[in-house]
Amino acid sequence: MSLKHRDPPILLSEERGVRYLHFGSPWVQGAMRIARPFDIEIDYVRQMMAWLLFLDPPAQLLQLGLGAAALTKFCWRKLPQTRLTAVDSSRAVIDCARNHFALPDDDERLRVVADDAGRFVAQPAQRGRYGVIQIDLYDRHARGPVLDSLAFYRDCHRALAAPGVLVVNLFGEPASFERSEARLGEVFGARTLALPPVPAGNVVLLAFKGPPLAVSWELLARRAREVERRWRLPARGWYEAIRARQSGFSEFFV
Repeated sequence: MSLKHRDPPILLSEERGVRYLHFGSPWVQGAMRIARPFDIEIDYVRQMMAWLLFLDPPAQLLQLGLGAAALTKFCWRKLPQTRLTAVDSSRAVIDCARNHFALPDDDERLRVVADDAGRFVAQPAQRGRYGVIQIDLYDRHARGPVLDSLAFYRDCHRALAAPGVLVVNLFGEPASFERSEARLGEVFGARTLALPPVPAGNVVLLAFKGPPLAVSWELLARRAREVERRWRLPARGWYEAIRARQSGFSEFFV
């Protein structure tokens, strides 16, 4: 979210042991199973961890857009060697994540910053710093990403280390999907991989920076099993979805 926008109207709801975050509309902006606050409840959010199929946990990870902090909390708890920076323009969203969604206080591995995501990632000090950047930037209308310009994606590319992976949640009107994919393709070339949409319509897209990537299907399947074992994420489902659409990803797999 951009600092030019006011804090969103924050609403909470609960159903069957799950707490939901809303920005003054029926759209769900985040969720947490109250009994398991560090697990990831929403399917597309779990998919945003699919970079683990291709990259070991990096030294530093950047989260743009906090929401209910599901990704930030999961990475803080499950990736103990990774330092995390989470950026959101709304102090109210940050306070809500801490007061109602179990986001830990800042420590030697976690830093939560109240700033405009575009401005933050454009700073020269961020260049080449992050092995993974996760982007989930939506307002109450959820018609498309709040930040979606070529300049923004170029700044994200510069902020990535090499190797590095950019992970983007794409959601909204059909035209926004095409626009976002085209812009990411212009910045990252053919080195993008979109997972199949989840039932709600979200599409998670991975974009790669660094040396050419050639991964055998056997290695990818083995890695998926390891991700399931270590982090209890549905990685074999990701593998099967990618394998089923392999004609679109010949750049990656041998």
